Amino acid sequence: MEIQIIKTRRKTVSLEVKRDGSVIVRAPLRMPQREIQEFIDSHRGWIEHKCRLMEKRRTQSVSTGAPPVDEISEKEWKEIRAAFADRVHYYCKKMDVQVGRITIRNQKTRWGSCSAKGNVNFNYQLYYMPPELMDYVIVHELAHRRHMDHSVLFWAEVERYCPDYAVYRNQLKKYEIV
Repeated sequence: MEIQIIKTRRKTVSLEVKRDGSVIVRAPLRMPQREIQEFIDSHRGWIEHKCRLMEKRRTQSVSTGAPPVDEISEKEWKEIRAAFADRVHYYCKKMDVQVGRITIRNQKTRWGSCSAKGNVNFNYQLYYMPPELMDYVIVHELAHRRHMDHSVLFWAEVERYCPDYAVYRNQLKKYEIV
């Protein structure tokens, strides 16, 4: 197993197992190589477990069916933006929340996000997936307008407007963001 070591101006050591199975260790600039190796050795079981999990996810993942972002015409981008805007406005009214900017992006690791200022971002690939998954992500992000965390109150808010959210959340995990 190949492990990439990146030294940064951080104070602690961190481990990351990426979706492709590569392993990254981030360590403080002054940490000796011997200590880094000891850290890796002490976490080898965790690393191997995560690598197996990522391999399983890769082999079982489902395609979103989305075309590469550079192959989407301007007309189709307008349709994508309009579809998200329609659903966001629908749920804003239903949930009695307001948002700032609605942005559609080619995100590599997230389906959506919500900033403290109320701007919401969505992964364009949701447009090509079952509509209930897009609605779940929209409800999830709009629930952050009331609770900027993932507390019990947040999940109760999501469930109020998307009772089957747990099913959709699990379905989303099967898709691979490309």
